[in-house]
Amino acid sequence: MKKRVLFVCTHNSARSQMAEGYLNTRYGDRYQAFSAGTAPGTLNPHAIRAMAEIGIDISGHRSKDLGEFDEQEMDLLVAVCEGGLCPFFPWAKEEIHQEFPDPSRLTGTDEEIMAGVRRIRDEITGWIDATFGGV
Repeated sequence: MKKRVLFVCTHNSARSQMAEGYLNTRYGDRYQAFSAGTAPGTLNPHAIRAMAEIGIDISGHRSKDLGEFDEQEMDLLVAVCEGGLCPFFPWAKEEIHQEFPDPSRLTGTDEEIMAGVRRIRDEITGWIDATFGGV
């Protein structure tokens, strides 16, 4: 049986979406990933492009409110937000707080923003490989 993992950040627009897409694509034989936000926004187009560059299509994803997962048991909740309070989610067996920078705070030209999103993507995928890859 696959372990269920819920990635959570504030807007569910980039970090948690990239993590969901990567875990499902790379380790979908062992894990089923979901993502949600405490204040969902709009899917970040830079995150879509950054993931497409590594062969993962998240363009069909949508931002979801954490409440959509009420009473759905998860093996692991991973909060990927920076600082602040982590969401309370009583249906998770285990919780991890792993901070990643917020792509929505990046400024500059399109290429400068994309460079930042790529760095964040690579941090997230590297962490997932180290955390879930050897299990």
